[in-house]
Parts: sequence; C-alpha cells; structure tokens
Amino acid sequence: MSNKKILVIGDSCTDIFRYGEVSRLAPEAPIPIIIPKKETSNLGMAGNVVANLISLGADVDFITNQNKIKKIRYVCSKYNHLLLRVDENDFCESIDKNCIIESNKYDAIVISDYCKGFLNEKDIEDISVMFRNTPIFLDTKKILGNWAYNIDFIKINSQEFSNNESIINKSSLLQSKIIVTRGSSGCEYQDIKYTTIDVPVKDVSGAGDTFLSGLVLEYTKTKSIPISINFAQRCTTIAVQQSGVSVINKKDLIKKYK
Repeated sequence: MSNKKILVIGDSCTDIFRYGEVSRLAPEAPIPIIIPKKETSNLGMAGNVVANLISLGADVDFITNQNKIKKIRYVCSKYNHLLLRVDENDFCESIDKNCIIESNKYDAIVISDYCKGFLNEKDIEDISVMFRNTPIFLDTKKILGNWAYNIDFIKINSQEFSNNESIINKSSLLQSKIIVTRGSSGCEYQDIKYTTIDVPVKDVSGAGDTFLSGLVLEYTKTKSIPISINFAQRCTTIAVQQSGVSVINKKDLIKKYK
C-alpha cells in the first residue's frame, strides 16, 4: 500500500529547549538561576504536525512561513520544570496563495493555524473551497465563524472551546465538526466522550500537534473519526511521557500497544 499523501498548511517555528542545573536563587530577585547544560531543537507548530506525519509513514507536502519564529524554553533538568519561555520573531509573513496548487492527489488537507499572521480567515475559507472534495482538518487559535463552514473537522482544546462556546452553540453545522481535546480527560466529538489512559506526564508541549497528526493519518485509512480519535489518543499518551516536543513513530506504537 502506498503512503498517504497529505498537504499541511500553517505557521511553523523552531522549538528550542535549554536544559540546565538550578541550585540557587538570584540575589537581585527571587528567581532561579539556570546554568544551561544541553540544548535540543526541532520543528514546532505546523512543523511538528509534519514531523509526526512523516514519522508515522505519510508522504507530506508543506506550505509554511519562511521567516524563523523561535520558542526558547529554559528547563530545570532535575525536575523537568519549565522556568521560562522566550518567543522570538513571533509574527510571520502572510501566505502567498499562488503557491497552493489545486489538486486531487491528496488524501487529506491539514490547516495548522497558530495565528502568527500566516493565515487569515479568508485564506482558510479559500483553501477549504479549493480542496472541497478532499477531507480538511483545521486546528486554529482563531475565533470560529462562517469562514470555517466548509471545513470537515475542527480540532480545538478545552480553552479554545470555551472561547468559542457561544458561537458553536448557535451553529449546528459547527457543532457537528468540532473535536475537543481535554488532556487527561480524553476528548469529545458529537456529544460522545472518548477517554484515554492515565499516564505519567513529563511534557505536554506539542501534544495537540501529535493528536492532530494521528487523527488525520488514521482517518485517511479508516474514514472513521471514532477509530481515528482512539489512535490519536494512543499517539498522544506516548508523546506526553517524553521531554520536550517529541515525534511519534510506528515502533513506539507497536511497542506500547502490541
């Protein structure tokens, strides 16, 4: 069976984790002093979605910003405790829609919108019309509206749901598309709750991207959202047990859920 072909569109960044020793407070203020010992970096935001999809076996095309947004986290190595996050170049250029070529070669379209300026509501609406015959998944920080009506599935977290609740409650069309992730409580879709197993959590950074990747890829194979949600949650439970923004692969899943 050939790999599933997926197009991801969205703003990306570089996630940088600086781990170090913390043994005292600064004399100038009651803040910890960290001595960096190790640094890791990887693609973040929409880039993390891409990395997970590729690791899980998908063939991915990626349209994203060119300027480099950076999220730099300082972490206490001993306790894996986040001390500080510094965001650099936290806004990017808007998408050039001329680079999007309408095609029926994709098994799914993923719009990963972190509201950094790459996509506006009209851009997302235009993309949803352009690929109206292909399943489209949206993960957005924006307040939802009519511009999202052509999207097939919309993944938001519990805080984003609260921000959109009044709008969602007024639209049965939006209600039918919404998948709400609720961390250790699982997620909800069309009034059905999908529980997940309780695991020791090290880091939730990028967990939403991992969920989205698993959801989309499994849907291209099964065309079943309930089955895809369960698969996505298995991916996420592995991701949150690792430090930093982690990438899931087939071996992780086979080992954990054989």
